[in-house]
Amino acid sequence: MDRHLEHGHHPREIARRLKRGPRASYLRDWVYGGIDGTVTTFAIMAGVVGAGLETRVVLILGACNLLADGLSMAAANYSSTKTEIDEYEHVRRMEERHVELAPEGEREEVRQIFQSKGFEGKALDSAVDVITEQHERWIDTMMTEEHGMPPVTRSPSRSALFTFLAFVLCGSVPLLAYLFRLNDPLAVATVMTGATFFAIGSLRSHWSPTPWWRAGLETFVIGMIAALVAYLVGDFLQSIV
Repeated sequence: MDRHLEHGHHPREIARRLKRGPRASYLRDWVYGGIDGTVTTFAIMAGVVGAGLETRVVLILGACNLLADGLSMAAANYSSTKTEIDEYEHVRRMEERHVELAPEGEREEVRQIFQSKGFEGKALDSAVDVITEQHERWIDTMMTEEHGMPPVTRSPSRSALFTFLAFVLCGSVPLLAYLFRLNDPLAVATVMTGATFFAIGSLRSHWSPTPWWRAGLETFVIGMIAALVAYLVGDFLQSIV
């Protein structure tokens, strides 16, 4: 088990870290775009090769996939992230309205929330008073404790950009062997793509309890199965057409 500390605990270090506040992470957008870009491009390439088509067809279809599917994923990620922000703003406005129209009811909600955490007596009364004496602090508490909303939200444009860049960069890997006309391009592309799958999957260990090697192996297996299916479909269609 990994026993290292991810950050220091000196009072000054803690103060600086808390002053910066939580930051939005876009790692999931990189992983999401990278996996999908690699899987779809390699699957298309494997299907085309399985069908016995020319190298230029591999490059044309692969490039079309990188741009069209990459933009499609970026747009979808933008819309989904924007929806999350809209939902957050909707719930926040609702809580602001409730605090204004039914402050005692909202105070009771705060009381029960902290009571469930083990506060009682004067400590509970003090916690409720401290939370509710400042409007923004009160709303922030209700957003996280009652509704489970994150304290920070991701930028839709950044989410879309990172998804698109990861899709294009990782999705380009299967095409490199054909672009540079290497010997036995399918074998080279397979090895490079497998390594890319493993590398992308291992990144998940930064925000997952899964060990890096297991996360990488899982993504590798999923990606290679998708590619194998595409190759077999292409080979089958080529044999009957």
